[in-house]
Amino acid sequence: MVPAEVDSRSTRFRDRRDAGRRLAAELLAYADDSPVVVGLPRGGVPVAEEIAAALDAPLEVLVVRKLGAPHNPEYGIGAIAEGDVRVFDAEALAVLGINGGVLDSIVARETEELRRRVAAYRGERPLADLRGRTAIVVDDGVATGVTDTAALRAVRRLGARRLVLAVPVCPPDSAARLREEADEVICLSEPPQLYGVGQWYRDFSQVSDGEVIAALGSAGSGAG
Repeated sequence: MVPAEVDSRSTRFRDRRDAGRRLAAELLAYADDSPVVVGLPRGGVPVAEEIAAALDAPLEVLVVRKLGAPHNPEYGIGAIAEGDVRVFDAEALAVLGINGGVLDSIVARETEELRRRVAAYRGERPLADLRGRTAIVVDDGVATGVTDTAALRAVRRLGARRLVLAVPVCPPDSAARLREEADEVICLSEPPQLYGVGQWYRDFSQVSDGEVIAALGSAGSGAG
């Protein structure tokens, strides 16, 4: 694990590409391992694109969706990922009193959006074959870690030999949980308190579907 830095003046990133270049410097040792870089759309893809370029590695995407609370969509109560992976925050569900019917409705809505994004990003092309490969899963930052947990479990199911999570910023408690899912977690900054990933970027503009598709086209997707 890269030592945590807590001074936001020194660890704030210009934008996602700046974060990707900084992360790539910590991942160069994997260049000889023929890794596949897996970006989490949409925000993780510009970060992942920089890493893929630096490692001369193929870029792939794995679609994940946060499950937001009914009256506060930004508050994650779980996540889903390709491969029918579902992760729920049992404590959040209990505190908010979310019952099965409400939860099923949220999952159904986000599953529809997940499928839309898969079709938009990959069309009929299947996910890259990750069996026996090193997979570097990349996000633009972690808050609770539930979305990244879903992604890591999905990639693990795909047969990756080694699973690395690379993120610019992640609070220590989330990083500890994610180390139980990945073989290694590379994080540039672990602030004790993280009120929002966007606070660690000067430019945290929304990433569009078009940018994700362009990244896949320019970087060369798949693990062939």
